[in-house]
Amino acid sequence: MTRSYDAVVVGGGATGTGLVRDLAMRGLRCLLVEQGDLCHGTTGRFHGLLHSGARYVVRDPLSARECMVENRVLRRIAAACVEDTGGLFCWLDGDPEDYPEQFLAGCQRAGIPVEEVPVSQSREPLLGPRLRRAFAVPDATIQPFDLAAANVRSAEAYGAVVHRYRRLVGVATRAGRVCEVEVEDVRSGERERIETSLLVSAAGAWASQVAALVGVELRVTPGWGIMLVLSQRLCRAVVNRCRPPSDGDIVVPVGTVCIAGTTSRTEDTLDRYEISRQEVDLVLEAAAEMIPAVREARVLRVYAGARPLYDPGADRAASRALTRAHTVVDHAPDGVEGFVSVVGGKLTTYRLMAEDAADLACRKLGVDAPCRTAEEPLPGSEPGRHYWLGARLEANERDREGADADLVCECELVTREGLEEFLASSPDADLEDLLRALRLGMGPCQGAFCSLRAAGLLQRLRPRAGLEALVPLVAFLEERAKGNRPVLWDDQARQHRLNEIIYREVLALDHALAPLPV
Repeated sequence: MTRSYDAVVVGGGATGTGLVRDLAMRGLRCLLVEQGDLCHGTTGRFHGLLHSGARYVVRDPLSARECMVENRVLRRIAAACVEDTGGLFCWLDGDPEDYPEQFLAGCQRAGIPVEEVPVSQSREPLLGPRLRRAFAVPDATIQPFDLAAANVRSAEAYGAVVHRYRRLVGVATRAGRVCEVEVEDVRSGERERIETSLLVSAAGAWASQVAALVGVELRVTPGWGIMLVLSQRLCRAVVNRCRPPSDGDIVVPVGTVCIAGTTSRTEDTLDRYEISRQEVDLVLEAAAEMIPAVREARVLRVYAGARPLYDPGADRAASRALTRAHTVVDHAPDGVEGFVSVVGGKLTTYRLMAEDAADLACRKLGVDAPCRTAEEPLPGSEPGRHYWLGARLEANERDREGADADLVCECELVTREGLEEFLASSPDADLEDLLRALRLGMGPCQGAFCSLRAAGLLQRLRPRAGLEALVPLVAFLEERAKGNRPVLWDDQARQHRLNEIIYREVLALDHALAPLPV
C-alpha cells in the first residue's frame, strides 16, 4: 500500500529536523527522510558555535542580525543544548587598525550587545601577549546532536514520521506538480513510493542533487572548512579574532575539549575532502596567535565540513564573500510546482530557516496556521537550565555519595547506568548513537577503552551471533581513526599506536574479521 503525506522533508540536520517539527506543529502529516543518521552532514561537522552574529557585522549585516535574534530564541527553547560560555573578540597587535571601530559600529547597528573589556580583566589567562583590545559578546556553544534529536522527539510527538537511512532516489510529477517520491533503504536496498503534495529540500550542501532529481538546477557552493579538536579546554569563552574573517580565527570550548578553526575552500565535491598537513598547520598557527598554549596541546583529530553557501551571482572561488543568510527557493518559476528548497544559513538560524520554509509550504497547501517553534521549548529544555560542563560529575558525586562511579567512558564521565538507561530508551542504538548522544569516544583517548566496554554492554543486552558482534566495533574505531591520520605526530601518534596495539595486536580484530582461507 502506498503511503501518503502532506509534505516530505529531505535532510536530517538541524534545518530539516526543525522544519518537520514546525510543519507537524501546524497540523500537517509529514515525513522526514535522511540518507544517513541525524546530523550526518554539515550539522554534525561544525565547531559548535551559537553565533551572536558579531563575526558578520562588518561584511554580512543581515546574517548578523538574524544570528542575534535566533541566539536569544535558542537560549530559551533549546536551553539544555546551550552552554552560555560568552564570547571574546581579540584584537591583536598588528591587526587592521580600523577594524575595532568598524566592529563596534556594526554590533550597534545589528543590535548585538558588546562591551570592551580591559585586557587584564578578560578572564582568559591563556591569551597571548599580543592582545591589545578585547570585546565581550553573547556567543555561546550548542550541542548539534542533542538539538536535532530534540526536534525529532517533538516532531514525532506531533505525529510526524522520521526515517533515517532513507535516500531520495526519484521524484514524479503530474501536470508539472510533484505528486510522488521514491525512497530507498540504504541498508536493505528496498524501495518505496510515497504520495505527497509537497517536497521540501533541507539537504544543505546536497541541495543541488535533490533539485536534479526534480529536474531543476540549483546552484549551491560547498564551502569546505576544517576544524581541529584539541585535548584540553583552553578557554572559558569562545575566542574570536577581531579582524576581517580569515582562516584559523576562532577557538570554541565544547565539552571537555576545544575546537580550533576554521578554513574556507571551494571544492566541487561532497564525498571526500582531502585535509593536508599544511592546512592543519595554518589553523594551529593562527589559533596560537590568540592562545599560545594551542601549540602545546595535543590535536585529537581533524574533520571537515561543507557549508551550503547559496548566491547564484557570486564568484565560486570567493566562498568567504558569500552571505551566511538563508534563502527559501520556490521552484514553481522553474516549472515544478510543489517543490521548495531552503539553502544557505547557519545552524544558529536553523529555526528561522525552518519557519520561513514552513510558511511557504503552508501557503502552497492552503494551511493557515501560525509558527509556534519560537515559543514552545524543545523536549528536555522545559526547565530553562543551560548545559553545564560539571553536571555529570555533580550527578555522579551526588548519587554515589563520593564513591567511585562505574564509568564506561572516563573522558566524558559516561556511567554504565547512564549508558544502560539510554539503550533502554533507544533500543536500536549503536556505538555511533552513543557517541552522538553521550559523547562516548569523543575525549582524549578517542575510544581506546570505552568503545570496547560499550560494545560489550551492547552485546550483553542485544546478543549477536559470532563475528557479527565485532563489525560495529571495528566500524566505530575506523571512523575515529579517520580523523587521526592527518595529525599523527608527537603524543597523538603515541595514542594512535596504543589503540592499534589494543585492537590489532592484543585483540587481533583484523584477523578475526578476515575471511577464512579456502
